Amino acid sequence: MKGILVVIDGIADLPVKQLEDKTPLEAASKPNLDYFASRGNLGYVYTIAENNVPESDGAILSLLGNNPTLSTRGQLEATGAGIELQRGDLALRINFATIDNLESESIIDRRSGRTLTTKEAVILAKAINANVKLPCKFIFKPTVQHRGVLVLKGGFSDNITNTDPAYRVKGKFELRDKIKFSEPLDEEDNTKYTANIVNEFIEQSYKILDQHPINQHRRKRGLMPANIILTRDAGIEKPIVNKLNNWCNVAYMPLEIGIAKSACMGLFSFNYPALRNYDVYRNLYDGLNAAINFSIKVLKSQRKKYDYAYIHFKETDIPGHDNKPFEKKAMVELLDKRFFSFIKNFCEKNKIRLAVTADHATPCRLKSHSSDPVPLLVFDNSAQKQPNPQKFSEKDAMKGSLGKIYGKELLKSIGFTK
Repeated sequence: MKGILVVIDGIADLPVKQLEDKTPLEAASKPNLDYFASRGNLGYVYTIAENNVPESDGAILSLLGNNPTLSTRGQLEATGAGIELQRGDLALRINFATIDNLESESIIDRRSGRTLTTKEAVILAKAINANVKLPCKFIFKPTVQHRGVLVLKGGFSDNITNTDPAYRVKGKFELRDKIKFSEPLDEEDNTKYTANIVNEFIEQSYKILDQHPINQHRRKRGLMPANIILTRDAGIEKPIVNKLNNWCNVAYMPLEIGIAKSACMGLFSFNYPALRNYDVYRNLYDGLNAAINFSIKVLKSQRKKYDYAYIHFKETDIPGHDNKPFEKKAMVELLDKRFFSFIKNFCEKNKIRLAVTADHATPCRLKSHSSDPVPLLVFDNSAQKQPNPQKFSEKDAMKGSLGKIYGKELLKSIGFTK
């Protein structure tokens, strides 16, 4: 193995008062990451472009050297969920969400409070698959907790708007607190038909979900019902992704699994820990610990089989969306103590180059992604650099010797490709 790329999802942030005007990365105790920084090189990355607010799919594709506009999240997550797409099949990423009622269209929470268990989602999906009637075949598949995919089989158009209010509509960002049914973005009859079918699915599924026993039980427990399906990121092609056959990848979320499969990486995955007792953050820490343990196991076992490894930790993004800087700081500290302590010995012993970055910034005070650049750390033990006082942080990265890098140039810039 020559190199390891670690992407810490959404780790870049802005200073917050709760942490004495520091970012979670600056406030965290992270001796191993700071060791790498003091003996390595720092820079900063615009994963897609300056003044662009990246979503995870486009950012990761770009970091791996791809054109992020050639594949959609719908296509990638359907692939990650094990659905074989044919040309013309419409693939959509979905969320189980909470709405007041279909008449008011007011969205209460886009993720049903993050408390929907995978088991509950499977039961709800079974009811949808049994009772929604459309003039075409479809596959509706839950993945992890509130996440899922919808694939309409046939010759559809992907030139339609999202019904999820927090994501771009074909390049236009439109933040709103009401559901807006899918609309065609051209005058083609097939596009109008496609939007109508998506809306018909949403309306029928709402009638099934709203009074489903799972949601009645959730209401009684004071939890948000998962009573509406939000759709986004339509695609009708198989994902177009550069091949990285000499890479292995640890992935456990549908998006990253889909990217790894599309890139023909050696894929290593595990079953994500179940959400128990609706304790969202306990589940996130369980997931992060499981991801750390599994990643270490894969690196040890695959060191001689692959040239490069890509490891993506998802959990650090969630506290940014939830405005929980202390949780984000704690996750950085956990990663440093349990994962990067292993990486320190592993890279030095085997003379492996390490690169650490993020797919995007998720500032706690914004509760969403931002256009801010993300820090980049590159450590090459063979260089034997004298220590300097820099640390792995947003501020030090902006002054680093690597300077500004764009996502599509990353692998070449860090020496992971020619």
